Amino acid sequence: MSFIKRYLIPRLIQYVIVTFLGLTAIFIFPRLLPVDPVKQQLTQYQTFGVYVSPEKQEEIIKILKQLYGLEGTLGDQYIMFWKRFFSGNFGPSLSRFPTPVNQLLAMALPWTLGLLSVTTILSWIIAVIAGGIVGYFRKKWMEAIDILIMIIRPIPYYITALIFLILFSYIFPIFPLGGGIGVGRTLSFDLQTILNIIKHATLPALTLLVVGIAWQFQSMKLIVQSIQTEDHVIYAKTAGVDEKNIVFSHIIKNAMLPMITQLGLQFGGIFSGALITEMVFTYPGIGQILYDAIMRADYNLIMGIMCISVVAVTTSVLFLDLIYPFFDPRVRYR
Repeated sequence: MSFIKRYLIPRLIQYVIVTFLGLTAIFIFPRLLPVDPVKQQLTQYQTFGVYVSPEKQEEIIKILKQLYGLEGTLGDQYIMFWKRFFSGNFGPSLSRFPTPVNQLLAMALPWTLGLLSVTTILSWIIAVIAGGIVGYFRKKWMEAIDILIMIIRPIPYYITALIFLILFSYIFPIFPLGGGIGVGRTLSFDLQTILNIIKHATLPALTLLVVGIAWQFQSMKLIVQSIQTEDHVIYAKTAGVDEKNIVFSHIIKNAMLPMITQLGLQFGGIFSGALITEMVFTYPGIGQILYDAIMRADYNLIMGIMCISVVAVTTSVLFLDLIYPFFDPRVRYR
């Protein structure tokens, strides 16, 4: 019962507050920008040579304000924002009118979630094992790995993506330049389609893996080097415990605890990285439609994507907080 009062309930309250503040920020910040999405949309119509009379302009502005949820006072707009959020209806996409934002998100979200879930978990596992081994043994040949990681870590996702694109699509044309399934193909579950999906996802996944591993590797190595000097490890060495058993059962196992917390932070960081990576590879995920939405001032689509992003990141952190007591029994007994 004390676990529920002291740990579970505070985490749930924190989750609700953080999500509420994040979504409120999404509502406020776009309205602070000097760009009026309604006027910008009207200007785009006129750019294409469409003549709109003053009477029609007023009618179009009224319709666009309804579509954007910009009618009434700021308080009315805020209430409308929450109604749209809880109903899951963000209105139509203005850049792909009259397709609803929900439909676009439903088509793009599985691609991003599939790419993110595989690369985040795989990069974390590789970084934990590799960082633990390198941090403990400190062999000379392992210094080369450490130097390589130090070089890769500061490189942004989009630079890594461009390097892989030039190397493996132009110089060595092994993988396709972009896309998610191939031109003229429809999504199905036959073997050829699955192989095409894997082939198109390889370079985006490799980009996220390399940067994700580099980001976690050094943290794990430093934690292992710190744990290595603790009393229980020194006692195990003195008692003649097998070195492999010391590394995997005592050092890496204990070093994983802070790394589990970092996994939630990595998901937040890699989410933004995934969006940029998808733009580079024209991958049919959230990143690609977000780029189109920004370029075309699609206010509804931008709001929908940002709301999904905030909820995804805060929910992933909550999930890790809830499973953390299973890895660290001390949390359950405080």
